[in-house]
Formats: sequence, structure tokens, C-alpha cells
Amino acid sequence: MEDRENRIGTGAALLLTGALIGAGVALLLAPQSGRATRNDISRIARRARRKANRAIEDLAGNVSELVAQVGEKAEEILDKGKDLTHDTKKELLSVLESGRDRLEAQRARLLKKVG
Repeated sequence: MEDRENRIGTGAALLLTGALIGAGVALLLAPQSGRATRNDISRIARRARRKANRAIEDLAGNVSELVAQVGEKAEEILDKGKDLTHDTKKELLSVLESGRDRLEAQRARLLKKVG
């Protein structure tokens, strides 16, 4: 699944890069003054920078959300582990008390027989 997403992301990046290069070549070959061409290139570069910054912000937001979700899951797992540990401790103490009571009963019987 990740491999497919990586291929899609790579394809989208290549498509965007190709579009930018094509736009740059078209501007360079267009019949207009050098100043107008430089202005067009600067404008396109600013747009590309804004789009890249938005994409980076989106990615950072997604990563932050993922980190928060992983943190929440880790807390849940730890809490469940604590609950299980507490329950296991209670159960173990109960079994030990039961065993102690049985040993006491056996000791009392042996003392009675031995006299």
C-alpha cells in the first residue's frame, strides 16, 4: 500500500516538475521582452514557492496528527497494561491466600494426628 502511495506521490511530483519546466521553456521562447520574461519567471517562481510551502505545511500537519494518534494509542496500551497488571496482582494474591489457607488447614490436621 505504501509503495503505491509512493509511486503516486512521485508521479505527481514529476508531473508538477514537468509542468514548471514546460512553463519556463514556453516563457523563454515566447516573443516578448527580456524584462517581461523575467517578471513572468519571478511570478511563476513565487507561485511555486507558495504551493510548495502549503504542501509542506499540510505534510507537517499530517505528521503532527499521526504523532498525536500514535501517542494516544501508546497511552491506551499502557493504561490497559497497568489495568492488567493490577488485575493479575489481585488474582495472584487471591491464589496465594487460598494456598496459605489450605496449608494452614493441612498443618492443623498434621498437628492433630501427630499430637
